[in-house]
Amino acid sequence: MRITGYRTLSTVQEWGRPVGDANGVFADGVVPVSIVIVDTDEGISGVGLGPHVEIERIFPAIEGEDPRAVTSLYDRMLRHTFKAGHAGPVFGTIGALDTALWDIKAQAAGEPLWRLLGGRDRRVTAYASGLDIGLTDDELVAEYEVYASHGLRAAKLKGGLDIESDRHRLSLVKEVLTEAGRGRRPGLMLDVNEAWTRKQAVRHVCELERTLDLIWIEEPVRRWDAEGLAAVSRGVSASVATGENLTGLEQYRPLIAAGAVDIVQMAAVWGVTHFLRASALAHAHDLPVSPIGNSPVGLLHAATSVPNHLTSELQDLHSPVGVSIDLHVEDGAFILGDSPGLGVRVDEERIRAANRRPQAQTADSPNVRPERAGRRLLAGVDGVIPTRQVPAVPLNSRNEVSPTVRH
Repeated sequence: MRITGYRTLSTVQEWGRPVGDANGVFADGVVPVSIVIVDTDEGISGVGLGPHVEIERIFPAIEGEDPRAVTSLYDRMLRHTFKAGHAGPVFGTIGALDTALWDIKAQAAGEPLWRLLGGRDRRVTAYASGLDIGLTDDELVAEYEVYASHGLRAAKLKGGLDIESDRHRLSLVKEVLTEAGRGRRPGLMLDVNEAWTRKQAVRHVCELERTLDLIWIEEPVRRWDAEGLAAVSRGVSASVATGENLTGLEQYRPLIAAGAVDIVQMAAVWGVTHFLRASALAHAHDLPVSPIGNSPVGLLHAATSVPNHLTSELQDLHSPVGVSIDLHVEDGAFILGDSPGLGVRVDEERIRAANRRPQAQTADSPNVRPERAGRRLLAGVDGVIPTRQVPAVPLNSRNEVSPTVRH
């Protein structure tokens, strides 16, 4: 079997509501999704959900090769980006191609990828994550009631702009999940997408922890700040989760060495081979791993085969336009199917006919870091406005003025 070519497609995830984080919001809820399809001379094609930046430079590393030599081809792609580097969306392109090759390998073997990789159980524990910072209270409750109806009992909210708003919203979701779980205490996490300085992070989380139990705080400071992440981890009760924006084992090593990460995360678009390697590195340090991303299907298959998988992120319960995936959500978990490969099918005609394109990226989108991120003194000064109004000068537990940090 030989690799003969590739195709790229662009579709969208239609949330039907605003989605975003501390950096900004997609008001129309239309989020771009890139797809790479790799073809072979035996008629088997593999699908990778991820970018295709500089794919013309990367693809020659695998063209004409046997796609079943996946891990060797992964290293060839890394070598092809040696001088310019493999960070950012270039790493995502390698990951998309890598995932497509794993899809081909499993299809050729006639097995679902989870079984080919050595998984025993098709069930992958999940938590709800609504990218929900732009929702009103009523919308937030309604959204997490849907997640709860699928058995999800842990939730990660977006926040970091205002302490009282975060406390209120986390409490609302806690109530929803507690009721659905018949009084059992749910799991709560907060993701602030690198919004804070070190001191802001400790102060904000410690204030929340006076009344709430957080499993983890996600990306409290910049992704590369090993010393800062370690300081936050020491200063709060919650675990520190990070890693979704790290590209390559060389970026994980200093964080692990510094005690800067308690939950090791990997982004869905970085590929299966990267996930397996980063999981092994984390396991060597007794750290759990957690994939993130919208329906991280490749990593869900891989998660069944690693001993330190903790939980995987579930965002939208629907697939991107023109994409179907052989899995469903039941009793708080992804349930993977028996289709050979990833179980992903792409309707190229439907994608072309839909012709849906997200709006052009603006300065207030989640993908653009605000100019004053990490340098906000008061809530509501500039940037994203909290959906719930809070006092301009809140008080702390000793009735002293305690300015709220906002980003």
